[in-house]
Amino acid sequence: MELPKFLLADNSDFEDAFVLHTEFPRFLVNVNTDEIEWFDDIDDEEADLENQVKDLLDDAYEFFEGEILAYEEDDFEEE
Repeated sequence: MELPKFLLADNSDFEDAFVLHTEFPRFLVNVNTDEIEWFDDIDDEEADLENQVKDLLDDAYEFFEGEILAYEEDDFEEE
């Protein structure tokens, strides 16, 4: 099965929203508090890891903003 790179995660038990990154390094980021839960061990010896992680987090927040805008546009069109 092919998975999307990012998934929007929501749970009625939590008021926060989350983005799940499904590729290495896999993580879940709370977009309200910026907390990150890592699911893979990250090798500190990777030279470009810091930049890669920063880019992935930027992509995760960009994905979240795009999804929220799409939902808001759908709600607006339905009214």
